[in-house]
Amino acid sequence: MFKKGFLSGNALKIIAAVAMLSDHVGLLFFPHMEIFRIIGRIAFPIFAFMIAEGCKYTRNKARYFSMIFGLAFICQVVYYVFDKSLYMCVLVTFSLSILALFALDNFKRVSFEKGEPLWRKVLAAWLFAACIIFIYVLNLVLQIDYGFWGCMLPVFAGLLHMPKNCGSALLKKMDNRYTAILLLALGLIPLMLKMGWVQPYSLLALVPLLLYSGERGKLKMKYFFYIFYPVHLALLEGIYILIKLL
Repeated sequence: MFKKGFLSGNALKIIAAVAMLSDHVGLLFFPHMEIFRIIGRIAFPIFAFMIAEGCKYTRNKARYFSMIFGLAFICQVVYYVFDKSLYMCVLVTFSLSILALFALDNFKRVSFEKGEPLWRKVLAAWLFAACIIFIYVLNLVLQIDYGFWGCMLPVFAGLLHMPKNCGSALLKKMDNRYTAILLLALGLIPLMLKMGWVQPYSLLALVPLLLYSGERGKLKMKYFFYIFYPVHLALLEGIYILIKLL
């Protein structure tokens, strides 16, 4: 029905990783050069979209969440040891996003499953609502990267995902990458209103996303992307400290 693009999931993640590297290089070494931060704005929306895709296609929900949350925990321990910082990194943000997406997926499955009793449908709805409330309250208590609306961005992208054998024909037609990208764009609006002048540049992420093929890519790069975030931060911090010492 929809014409495929030519960028694989791996290609999108590479673009996002380069953009994130640019953002952090600018933050540490060139704070007065805005171009680095502008380029960096496209990283978060692309990764948020790919988190929604990962939740959609993963065969092992527990392992997927554990991998992201485990890396987040390690990063937070390192941050606290070296900087005494309790600021929650973007991996914490995405861990909360994954919880919300899995709760939403469960609600959809129960709602569309024939023969499910009403109490299970109500319980699934309450579990999803409780998850959103928990994330909102947690953002009031802790400083989490990109805040509540950042946690919700992958949820926007995954709103119309229909679990297998669930939903009407119309809903299944609406479950495609273009509606997901449109919903992601809508989810960027509260982030742009909250985060100031530079955040509207995040809309540039829609260009590569619209060229997404829906394919993962030939190379198995999953674990590379898992470790890229902590490793590149450690290297940049090491270089920054070394320059200061010199």
